[in-house]
Amino acid sequence: MDKSKTLTLEEAFQELDSVIGKMNERDLPLEESFRQYQKGVKLIEYCTRSIDRVEKKLIEIRGVSEDEGSEQ
Repeated sequence: MDKSKTLTLEEAFQELDSVIGKMNERDLPLEESFRQYQKGVKLIEYCTRSIDRVEKKLIEIRGVSEDEGSEQ
């Protein structure tokens, strides 16, 4: 994953899908397989962090809305 470009979560999933497709090719050289594997790991980490951020925001929003509901 190129760190100079920030990917959306959807773009990261698309890139990950592409990596998986490349790794499924039987004629891919070992070194390229390893590079693709490393890229895939970075993409998975990026996706995980992105999903965690969204989940935390949802928890905060739900907490705020529950707090507002209990004040009435």
